[in-house]
Amino acid sequence: MKKILTLIILPLAIVGLVYLIWQSVQEPVEFQKDQKAREKIAIQRLKDIRDLQDAFKGKHGHFTASIDSLIDFYNNGQVTIIKQIGSMDDSAAVANTQALKKKNRKITPEQMLALYEQGMNLVLSIDVNIPVKDTLLKRADFKVEDLRTIPFSGKPIIMDAVIKQVSGVDVPLFEACMPYEDYLVGLNRQLIINLKCEANDIGKYPGLKVGSVDAPNNNAGNWE
Repeated sequence: MKKILTLIILPLAIVGLVYLIWQSVQEPVEFQKDQKAREKIAIQRLKDIRDLQDAFKGKHGHFTASIDSLIDFYNNGQVTIIKQIGSMDDSAAVANTQALKKKNRKITPEQMLALYEQGMNLVLSIDVNIPVKDTLLKRADFKVEDLRTIPFSGKPIIMDAVIKQVSGVDVPLFEACMPYEDYLVGLNRQLIINLKCEANDIGKYPGLKVGSVDAPNNNAGNWE
């Protein structure tokens, strides 16, 4: 019996112990690898929301707390861009433009554009409205409906928007959030709990977050 213990059971126990030690070291390594891979996808989604929110605010003067409004803005909204007509390096065009404005001080950019299209050598800037989806987020893999959900869990993205007074001035603010337990769902539960505890201990959001409804932060992400 002692010989069996020495030759068979003890080596098996040692192998099992070595495996447990290896697994205890390897599991956090694999967790971090999976965490980074998932965060790359999640962060891109939050960046896309930020880009659309910035454009939405540029058009409407405030952010939106509604993903539906943001998606509708992408699908059906327009943004105004300043289009340069002619070249400031063309001295003849600059001289013609100055002479035209001196002759008619009330002339509008639209009237000048009509003269330009008729062949007059001018230089001007004019506001042009173009569809949002023709100018923003034109990646081949972008799907606006994906903005509704947190990757890997399918849960709704947590989003809010407010108007807050800062030094007596009304400031539009927004935030969009993805908790650890949502985009890391299915990974090691204890390691997710550890991440949440670490974030809470230092007063940070336990997950990924862009913007803030508490104070202006230039719509920064907490990963930046």
